[in-house]
Amino acid sequence: MSADSQSPIKRASHSIYLSASLSDLEQQEINHLLDLLPVYNGGSDVDTENKIDKEQPLLNIKRFVDGRGLACPMPLLKTKVALRDVAAGESLYVVATDPNSQADITAFCRQSQQTQTSDYLALIVNEVTDLSGNSTSLQRFATIYHFIITKTDSN
Repeated sequence: MSADSQSPIKRASHSIYLSASLSDLEQQEINHLLDLLPVYNGGSDVDTENKIDKEQPLLNIKRFVDGRGLACPMPLLKTKVALRDVAAGESLYVVATDPNSQADITAFCRQSQQTQTSDYLALIVNEVTDLSGNSTSLQRFATIYHFIITKTDSN
């Protein structure tokens, strides 16, 4: 199944496609995690399942980093390694449970924008989901930090 033939997943005001290069297990896990993010409702009751807003960013998730349960700086290090396989226009989805990851990954993306490298990292999604109040949840981690990083051409 190619990324082009999949239906977009609408989360956090974006249409998200999962690359065919992701394993079935990774795709299932990503779908489960994306379900935790807020659903984008374009302000109308029109069927948004099959309609893509031309102004809504399209994200193609090429790689996935599961940093849940890892202490700082491991989620950031795994992010840096995974970004090697992400081309311009593609995205990396990272989840972590260490609160320091939010500051680390945000600073890393900001730093890429200030240096004269060819890789410009845009932090598209920076969301926190807190399931601690959900008594029916069997989540292993109550707070999950979600990041979608898109590599763009700096020119």
